[in-house]
Amino acid sequence: MRRLPTIGLRSLAVLGLATVLLLGVGAVSGVGGIDSVGGLRSSAPATGEVVPPVDRLAATIDRAQERLRRVPGDHGGWATLGLSYLEQARVTADPTFFAKADGALRRSLAVRPDDNSAAMAGLGALANARHDFTAAADWARKALRTNPYSAEAYAVLADAETQLGRPGPATGAVQRLLDLRPGLSALTRASYDHEQHGRTVEATGLMRQALAAAFDPADVAFCRYQLGELAWHSGDLAGAEREYTATAAGYPPLLQGRAKVAAARGRLAEALAGYAELTSRSPTPGYLLEYAELLEVAGRGTEAEAQRDLADATHRLFTDNGGADDLAGAAIALARSRPVEALAMAQREWQRRQFAEVADMLGWALHANGKHTEALRYARRAESLGARNARYAYHLGMIELASGDRAAARRDLARALDINPYFSPLDAPAAARTLAGLGKP
Repeated sequence: MRRLPTIGLRSLAVLGLATVLLLGVGAVSGVGGIDSVGGLRSSAPATGEVVPPVDRLAATIDRAQERLRRVPGDHGGWATLGLSYLEQARVTADPTFFAKADGALRRSLAVRPDDNSAAMAGLGALANARHDFTAAADWARKALRTNPYSAEAYAVLADAETQLGRPGPATGAVQRLLDLRPGLSALTRASYDHEQHGRTVEATGLMRQALAAAFDPADVAFCRYQLGELAWHSGDLAGAEREYTATAAGYPPLLQGRAKVAAARGRLAEALAGYAELTSRSPTPGYLLEYAELLEVAGRGTEAEAQRDLADATHRLFTDNGGADDLAGAAIALARSRPVEALAMAQREWQRRQFAEVADMLGWALHANGKHTEALRYARRAESLGARNARYAYHLGMIELASGDRAAARRDLARALDINPYFSPLDAPAAARTLAGLGKP
């Protein structure tokens, strides 16, 4: 039995990238590996486009549709088509493909309702993509009752249990995945599991093993980005920059990483240009809010508000197509100075899942509404697994200050800056100013 060396992916952004690779969509669309979004292969640097080309993916879908017109009873073909639509939703950042994925996967189940773990795991991956993590876990368990050795189902289950805030079952699912298929998908998830528990050294070592198992340019880029994020969140700016720039920049998260580094190094024009390109390629709420934050730093408030409007619109598009993401909704509401709305959304998300990021958001929303004592409970819950996260520490410190505990605030604000002094172009300077104002103990 292969055991975890010591015991993600990195929140929802990681989740989106790792599911597609793991479910084997790479084999049909050009992603070789985990689905977020999961072989053992060499780690030759990528030199070409790292995002699966839309035309190649469209050609795969056309071939699958042509085969199904000739053989409509091919349950495997329907499952492949559904997973291809799910990958298309990821590549294009267009959630309208979710309905097509759902239809094809359910058609596969209609053709073969039993002994069809591929379609069940696919529906679990789709539920994860829609952020319906309870349903994803249910589909994964159904798949495992049909096929107890389904690595794809364990990958879906690991992602769902992680996001539901169930660390024990999440680690267990990752371990089973490692036992069944100790390749790229399992290693990346094991890395994220370590990171959630604050074991950054182990997380980095596992991600380097994943990089050594990567061959397809998309897989290499994914691993490089995750290594960059591990360095970034540890305050290692040079290490993060090395990873973000080690391969081609066609992969949107690498653009984000490079822009973050540029901002941290004071190259504001370069950072803004990077975010402009990033959000034109991948207009997700998270990226749009980061761009808005940087525009605020540059004194371009009107443009920042326009990006927040776009974040709101893309969030509505996601929810209109079957997605559920009150976490992003709460972040948007706070960015638009709507604390009551943010609190309601954060509370709804917490009722669905008790993940660390949700606890952090709920605590911050309670703080924004003046409910500091209650906020403290959730801010501490966000750190309960031991994750080294500068934003969590900053939020906790500011809530402690609002609660009147200056000593605790001084400690946790200093800790935030010690973990990563670049964690936010707005909040990191605010943490430094607040800490300076508190004076020496």
